[in-house]
Amino acid sequence: MTRTAHAQRISDQFSPQANAYLTSPVHAAGEDLQRLQQWLAPLGHGHILDIGCGAGHASFTASPLVEQVTAYDLSNEMLRVVKETANNRQMTNIDCQQGIAESLPFDDQQFDCVISRYSAHHWQDVPQALREVYRVLKPGGKLIMMDIASPGAPLYDIWLQSIEVLRDPSHVRDYSPGEWLQMATESGLRIEQLITGQLRLDFQQWVSRMNTPGPTVATIRALQQAISSQVQDYFQLQDNGSFTTDTVMFCAQRHP
Repeated sequence: MTRTAHAQRISDQFSPQANAYLTSPVHAAGEDLQRLQQWLAPLGHGHILDIGCGAGHASFTASPLVEQVTAYDLSNEMLRVVKETANNRQMTNIDCQQGIAESLPFDDQQFDCVISRYSAHHWQDVPQALREVYRVLKPGGKLIMMDIASPGAPLYDIWLQSIEVLRDPSHVRDYSPGEWLQMATESGLRIEQLITGQLRLDFQQWVSRMNTPGPTVATIRALQQAISSQVQDYFQLQDNGSFTTDTVMFCAQRHP
């Protein structure tokens, strides 16, 4: 699939769900947002870029802590939600721009920090996106990444990727912490902090948020029921389909 076709698929998939992501409990709160506040606090008057901002929760977290936030997303409908919410909350330092992660329409060394939350698993070319992040960061600037993580082990990984792409056809891949370490290092960024965690996902909310068709939901449920007890235990799979997935959050620095 070409980058343009993939971008269109993401836009088609997410634009109708923009308001659902604004109110989603998984996206509107979490320990990662609290940690993001702590990691951004020393920046003071910095200019932040939020790649794949979605409904804007990371941007809203950053807004009171920095001078300027640029919320950046492929979906214009998501950006509309961000603009409206920012206006309602009187967050006047948030501006919005549309585009893809692999081609950032910004000057070299423009930002003090780049953040991204629950977006990178949709990027078609993560190494290229990280090279772009390196380019737009000032020397000494930081990348803070938050995302669902692959467990790494093939047995668990194949199941996670399978249900992810069934639920959301724009899904590309959840990466393991080791894969992130390699990709960040190869782009010229050095990971300074990396924290793994777990996220509980309510099955009905998870599929409703993406408006997953009924037959596909049935396929996911069948796949959940067909897997081994080892996989069921790892993901803490419940009778109603709810499960727990791994997460990763790291901070990496561009060195001069």
